[in-house]
Amino acid sequence: MVASANPDKVAEVEEIWEALGVGSRIVRGLTWEDVEETGETLEENALLKARAVAAATGLPSLADDTGLEVDALGGRPGVRSARYAGEDVTYQDNVNRLLTDMEGRSDRSARFRTVAALAWPSGRFLVAEGVLKGRITTATRGEGGFGYDSVFEVGDRTLAEIPTAHKNSISHRSRALRSLAALLCP
Repeated sequence: MVASANPDKVAEVEEIWEALGVGSRIVRGLTWEDVEETGETLEENALLKARAVAAATGLPSLADDTGLEVDALGGRPGVRSARYAGEDVTYQDNVNRLLTDMEGRSDRSARFRTVAALAWPSGRFLVAEGVLKGRITTATRGEGGFGYDSVFEVGDRTLAEIPTAHKNSISHRSRALRSLAALLCP
């Protein structure tokens, strides 16, 4: 069970998890009440979601929380990345706010950090982290991905310019899920 209401994230997690060959299947079609992300850290939010969905469904639940940490902004937007431009905003609203906040800044270094949590109804849980370093561009580039992918550059391409299969093999989320899979299947 992927504990997320974000269909883009669910699709990405499913593709990565299946590519890892962990041997578990992902259950679809179940519902649960929204889980408010009230944690102050990515780990707290990932665990909140995973535990709540495991309790609601009676199934092991996989959740993550991802933050974009920009050095010139003191680590912001960080844990508030999905709500950087406010509540109920679009991906583009968040990207626009980021680009505005970065205007005139020479240090454009940043990192995506994902914390993945797997929780069982019994209360057992595992947590792993993945980081991808890059830089913030001055304008959006690319048609793929979601969120901040169009302004997060790795090498000479943004994540939105990298084919999905390749992105999913190098991303912060894939690194977190790979680490989590290693904990499951040492």
